[in-house]
Amino acid sequence: MGLLLDGKKIANEIQSEVAQRVGELINNNKRVPHLAIILIGEDGASHSYVNGKMKACKAVGFEYTLLQFATTITEKKLFKHIEQLNQDDDIDGFIVQLPLPKHISVEHIIPLIDSKKDVDGFTNHNFGSIVSDQPLLLPATPFGVMELLKRYQVTTKGKHCVIVGASRIVGAPMSLMMVEQAQATVTICHKFTQDLAKHTRNADILIVAVGKPGLITADMVKSGVVIIDVGTTRIPDATKKSGFRLSGDVDFEKVAPLSSFITPVPGGVGPLTIASLLLNTLKAYERHHD
Repeated sequence: MGLLLDGKKIANEIQSEVAQRVGELINNNKRVPHLAIILIGEDGASHSYVNGKMKACKAVGFEYTLLQFATTITEKKLFKHIEQLNQDDDIDGFIVQLPLPKHISVEHIIPLIDSKKDVDGFTNHNFGSIVSDQPLLLPATPFGVMELLKRYQVTTKGKHCVIVGASRIVGAPMSLMMVEQAQATVTICHKFTQDLAKHTRNADILIVAVGKPGLITADMVKSGVVIIDVGTTRIPDATKKSGFRLSGDVDFEKVAPLSSFITPVPGGVGPLTIASLLLNTLKAYERHHD
């Protein structure tokens, strides 16, 4: 079996580094970074993710504020709250937790966020900076994947990276980062790609982010492949106290023996998304004060 890429371990390393920086700020009588989170509705997964983000903020010494609204909030009222956060000098960064209710358009919301406070890295300004000489606030999940590859010293230069999933949140920015920062040759696949296995079998590095449990099977990869499984889906499981288990997009048990490196689910990319959010908040804070 390939070496497990322990996202939780790397996330803890990052949190320790951020906490050390916060400690320096406190010792110098400076205010600490402040993250705000907008949460709408009662989606269980969203509440779980937000609780994890607040717990991480507390662990590193950040201030944090949760703005929670009913599912019935209108776009107009949400716009006003976003504008208030944009104008609040005590808030260094904020996120709008996705998914949103059907009557609120993500395409309407994201452009309203001040790019200097966009610690999810979703605005056009931050997204576009991926291909610049000075990247700004990078999309959190791909940023986490890059940290994982770097800290495990996974060779990427000149390797063929196949990305399955072309979303603006993961797949699209991931492809740009693998070209610009990792110097890999990239193929990106999506729901219209024909004969997916033909592409995945050629991958030296395979990154999968579509939310379809077990999509990648053993016959779809070559020996020695590096597997990054971003997919996280809740599967009903009566044997679990929570009533569900988490499943990735890769058939871990069958694929792991063929890999050189592989991320588990859970414990792989998930913790790194939160760690990247902390890094982005710290960066936004430092840019604000500079």
